[in-house]
Amino acid sequence: MDRQQEYVLRTVEERNVRFIRLWFTDVQGQLKSVAIAPAELEGAFSEGIGFDGSAMEGFARVYESDMVLRPDPSTFQLLPWRGEVESTARMFCDVHTTDGAPAAGDPRNVLKRAMDKAGEMGFTFYIHPEIEFYLFKSSQLEGGEPIPVDHAGYFDHVPGGTANDFRRAAVNMLESMGISVEFSHHEAGPGQNEIDLRYADALTMADNVMTFKAVIKEVALAQGVYASFMPKPLAQHAGSGMHTHMSLFEGENNAFFEAGAQYQLSKTARHFIAGVLRHTPELAAVTNQFVNSYKRIWSGYEAPSYVCWGHNNRSALIRVPQYNSGKSSSSRIEYRAIDSAANPYLAYSVLLQAGLAGIEQEMELPLGAEDDVASLTRAERKILGIGSMPTSLHHALEIMESSDLVAEALGEQVFDFFLRNKHQEWDDYRSHVTPFELQMHFGTL
Repeated sequence: MDRQQEYVLRTVEERNVRFIRLWFTDVQGQLKSVAIAPAELEGAFSEGIGFDGSAMEGFARVYESDMVLRPDPSTFQLLPWRGEVESTARMFCDVHTTDGAPAAGDPRNVLKRAMDKAGEMGFTFYIHPEIEFYLFKSSQLEGGEPIPVDHAGYFDHVPGGTANDFRRAAVNMLESMGISVEFSHHEAGPGQNEIDLRYADALTMADNVMTFKAVIKEVALAQGVYASFMPKPLAQHAGSGMHTHMSLFEGENNAFFEAGAQYQLSKTARHFIAGVLRHTPELAAVTNQFVNSYKRIWSGYEAPSYVCWGHNNRSALIRVPQYNSGKSSSSRIEYRAIDSAANPYLAYSVLLQAGLAGIEQEMELPLGAEDDVASLTRAERKILGIGSMPTSLHHALEIMESSDLVAEALGEQVFDFFLRNKHQEWDDYRSHVTPFELQMHFGTL
């Protein structure tokens, strides 16, 4: 038994922890959980906890249904919303087959494979996300729409407002679980908020994002409001994204930094950006996996509709933030397309694999965009070589189906399940009669 496992066992005893929740994520990005008693914990470390993988989205087919959860002791944390009496802890798990191999359908394993490839190339992949979400008065619709908790805007301070109290409680809870927060503020939409997490390696950050969503939901429940990560819940207001800052490190050195280069960007960074740009349409079904995602992408409000990069250009898909003079570790890129509802394990995996392909193939970075890309005409964008994001989930799936890179990044089982699941979502949406159609046509046709 290693030291981390011993620490967990000792902490459980000292803190009188009554339940340990084993967390894992399905292919769609839904958090799953099973609780065990402290007496079962040592066995969980040594042998794992069995479950029926065929009952989980994308994990296994019926004839290979037996799966094993193996808790990662480095992720042990007490759940603060459960209180001190009969306290509860959680650990993230890796999913294995009964013969001990990592399960092909486990999103955490998909990300580990991508990070192993980066490691073989000498890199560690770091992430810093800006996570947006809405707060509504209830999960119920009133007049066909959810009702936000306020009508404030970007960076607004609302004395005594729900959002202020909410963010304070959420940040305190995140910090108590070892998740560092850099910023929090009101976003552009009514009831919309943003909380930015301090950078960490991609696997740690994917775990943190899943924890973040659970914390936000719990704080909302405690305060009598409803939190939503839906990409576009309000037609006339901004959608919720997860702008993602990315960098590669070689040991202690930022591989994206080169003193004296344009924007201080190294050749490695430029190749990485080129790879992500080249493959972005193929990745979109993963980074923007819902029918509703494309209403965020194509509705304005600085959502990235076009595939280009720029220095400090917030209309670009990839933004190179202003370099912080004297701090090479701050050199990074910001990918602006990901929804806050995305499965972080899969989204980070495909982005990393696309960037590494750019490095391996030494892809050339096209010229950056200096103007507001959305204000250009279609002909001007064509002249500049600026392509578009997919226009719908169906469009994104058609592009993804022929992508060797995404198929390799996700693995055959996840790739096939993901496509089948999302085609079903599109088919269900296509057959649905929307309020828009009724309003436009019912009274005149």
